[in-house]
Amino acid sequence: MKTMLHARLVLGVFLARPEAANPSLNDRVAELERLVLKQQELLSSQEEQFQETQHMLSDISRAAAEPRRLAATTLPPKVHVIDNTTERAFTDIENLQQALDHTWFILCGAMVMFMQAGFAMVESGCCRAKNVQNILLKNLTDVCVGTLGWWMSGWAFAYGGPMVDGYLENGFIGTDQFFGAGFMSTPKAGMIEPTGAIKSWFFQWAFCGAAATIVSGGVAERVNFPGYCIFSFVMTAFIYPVCVAWTWGYGFLAKDISDVGYMDFAGSGVVHMTGGVGALVGAIIAGPRMGRFDNPDAFNPHSLPLIVLGTFILWFGWYGFNCGSTLGMTTAAKGMMAAQVAMNTTIAGATGGLTVFTLRLALLKKYDIGGFCNGILAGLVSITAPCGNVEVGPAFVIALIGGFLYQGASALLRKVKVDDPIDAFAVHGVCGAWGTLAAALFDWGDGFDLYHGWSGFACAQDASGVCLKGAWGGGMAANVVEVLAIASWVAAWSTIIFLPLRLANFLRASDSVQQEGFDAAKHSPSKAYAMGEPGAGSCVISA
Repeated sequence: MKTMLHARLVLGVFLARPEAANPSLNDRVAELERLVLKQQELLSSQEEQFQETQHMLSDISRAAAEPRRLAATTLPPKVHVIDNTTERAFTDIENLQQALDHTWFILCGAMVMFMQAGFAMVESGCCRAKNVQNILLKNLTDVCVGTLGWWMSGWAFAYGGPMVDGYLENGFIGTDQFFGAGFMSTPKAGMIEPTGAIKSWFFQWAFCGAAATIVSGGVAERVNFPGYCIFSFVMTAFIYPVCVAWTWGYGFLAKDISDVGYMDFAGSGVVHMTGGVGALVGAIIAGPRMGRFDNPDAFNPHSLPLIVLGTFILWFGWYGFNCGSTLGMTTAAKGMMAAQVAMNTTIAGATGGLTVFTLRLALLKKYDIGGFCNGILAGLVSITAPCGNVEVGPAFVIALIGGFLYQGASALLRKVKVDDPIDAFAVHGVCGAWGTLAAALFDWGDGFDLYHGWSGFACAQDASGVCLKGAWGGGMAANVVEVLAIASWVAAWSTIIFLPLRLANFLRASDSVQQEGFDAAKHSPSKAYAMGEPGAGSCVISA
């Protein structure tokens, strides 16, 4: 301030002199005054910054003198704070993070749930018109029965714990939180304290339903509804949850196989291979549809439009499936990982579809839209495990190989006369196993030495923060064990359920029902479509 007053006094005296009347001198003086004003503003800003720094240092000093205040931030945050010594309120940034995470889980979980509509369209389109209602009934039942199975015991077996040092205590199966117990508490009358398990329950429920629905396509058009309901419940309440406990539930595959554990980002093995193996076992035990290999042309898909619509719905839902597996959206790194996952998923779907379309064109000399759709799904299944630890180039290669594997598996099943109406095993079982292995094989670590896996954009590190050397071998071994363990578990339990049902004549529909069609024999109304019926309406197109 003193500098400014002095400058103005000098300027006043100077301007009072006669020669100051010169216009050019006036301009120079004005410019000088502007420079002085600018200098004053700079000094004032620096003084404010200095004062803010002093306040920050003062706060730090007080915090250092009061260690209990710093320790309070390590207490668990609660919606309702009853005891300040054992709990604390959420900070502003934690409130925002929780809101973002919950929104992300609900949005992505809803997208995965909408995949059920895609499965319903694909499965019903692939089968004959006389069984459409029965196919849709099984899809609806998978969601509803699967929901109750997941609520009763599925979540508890998969994620219920107890946990020790961040891993499942027994390494095999959870034993707590049946029927959602412990999701909320009542610390005081009139106060309900929720937990983050609720959002996870919803998101993981959608995955559970997907695994069960895959099986319904593999046993379509010849399995009785009550027998299928039994399998659907056991799959969602026990078989699938145990596979989750070993992996995403921090069981033995995450802890005991190697230093870096397995890598299955969104479930090529955990979800898709589980459903695919169950479908294969069910298809073998139920046997082929009556006349399937005597008159193959009679079993062609009845609606390609439904298949294409279902494929697009599934592809859309896959972004919730894969991107949602970041399990949060509160940091820049998670946002960038979700974007990387989305790009990999997109490239893989397109590559898989074009691969199978080209192969079928070469084999049949005609365009095969159904094969195109299954190729897209094969590419998507193949990238589901490695979508979070590979670059886009390897994603292209993974889907390309997945397309070839799908085509080979589909042809092999027909050759050995295993009737899988929608190629559930070829798409989900074979490509699911391949995707799981590819997650380790193409990991974006440096060569075959460093390994990233679950560490995302950083290498897997030891306790001192140094990249683990030779970690790739451990990651590959863990994923091989994952494929073998899940395939064996699902095949064994699927056999235990399906085989007694078949021997008791409770699984396979009679030849008369298959001949008439499930819709006419078991449903009311007796047809899924009213086209051509009186009063059904008509469409006239004139030139």
